[in-house]
Amino acid sequence: MSRTFDDLVTEADTAPVAGWDFSWLDGRATEARPSWGYQRLMGERLAVASAALDIQTGGGEVLAGAPVLPPTMAATESWPPNLAEATRRLHPRGVVVVADPDEPPLPFADAAFDLVTSRHPATVWWTELARVLRPGGTYFAQHVGPASVFELVEFFLGPQPAARRERRPEDESAAAEAAGLEVVEVRQERLRMEFHDIGAVIYFLRKVVWMVPGFTVAAHRETLRRLHEHIGAEGPFVAHSARFLIEARKHG
Repeated sequence: MSRTFDDLVTEADTAPVAGWDFSWLDGRATEARPSWGYQRLMGERLAVASAALDIQTGGGEVLAGAPVLPPTMAATESWPPNLAEATRRLHPRGVVVVADPDEPPLPFADAAFDLVTSRHPATVWWTELARVLRPGGTYFAQHVGPASVFELVEFFLGPQPAARRERRPEDESAAAEAAGLEVVEVRQERLRMEFHDIGAVIYFLRKVVWMVPGFTVAAHRETLRRLHEHIGAEGPFVAHSARFLIEARKHG
């Protein structure tokens, strides 16, 4: 028997959303992963680094998956619940987790790191990345690309033509070059996502807060009910995430 709209809403609206673990969505939503395997590639680079920084580490889940960490390893995060998660997860690995508001300046000295990594940073300050990298150092990251999951965003907010032009790899590459970095590689993919019930949508929007700014169940209840009915009639709601891999090196 299918669960009611109210049951699904109540469950998803009270689920804890700290950290960057999406296992709550298992069996309820799916997202294809980029073919390049960011965590593996990041781990290979960390294994040969001497001092590294992971920016906007979330709950530290991705960094914690690296088999070998460099002798000096730091991570930044801005959201207090994630800070607590990252500290608990990463301190046993010798990682210093630093509270940082995701605005310049980064709380580190010039040329402090030979590797800076990030998975899905909300903001990217290229001049700061260049400043904290040593000559010859590398920024290696997986970014969210343009119009990511916009099928869902625009269901709630309507057409977003200006926002669709943001986060383009070519713009990020130009900004990196302007900051004194040489872009070594850029790869991009669009990946299918499916939301199988309205609870999955609510959980996703509560956790990925920049998708629909100010999202709450109370404020969007009628739109949620409309989407619930759409899923009931048409099957899973399909969207597409955008991802790009970027590697940039500071001139020696």
